[in-house]
Amino acid sequence: MTRRSLLQWLFAAGWPSYAVAADGGGPKIEPLVLADAEWKKRLTNEQYQVLRKHGTERAGTSPLNAEKRRGRYLCAGCDLPLFGAEMKFESGTGWPSFFAFYPGALGTSTDFKLIYPRTEYHCARCEGHHGHVFNDGPAPTGKRYCNNGVALKFEASA
Repeated sequence: MTRRSLLQWLFAAGWPSYAVAADGGGPKIEPLVLADAEWKKRLTNEQYQVLRKHGTERAGTSPLNAEKRRGRYLCAGCDLPLFGAEMKFESGTGWPSFFAFYPGALGTSTDFKLIYPRTEYHCARCEGHHGHVFNDGPAPTGKRYCNNGVALKFEASA
């Protein structure tokens, strides 16, 4: 049995429920609001450009693309857990990609920067820009949360 077929079977059986959570579900998260000067102190220049100015890192540059350990991915701006390692998959895009997120961890908005509408997602706590969501991901959600690696921190499980 492959990892993907095992995950599909587990999700079909209803485990874990967070893996297929809809946007907006989950616990209430208190917002983190900082002045722009505070964000500049807290973040690297690259993190600031992505998280606060909606930039995009160059594809294939994040070491998180190759991360295979158990753990979770946190927002680099505020440390909110966004994704579990079991939600990650290799999309071939050059950015860390996930098929689901922790309940309530993300918010969305419509982005028209490329003329046509895209769904942008951001951290529910600090509203830092993380990437865009597409409908070409694997089961069970069919979603691909294409994330800028610089917007994430990885926390390995013991």
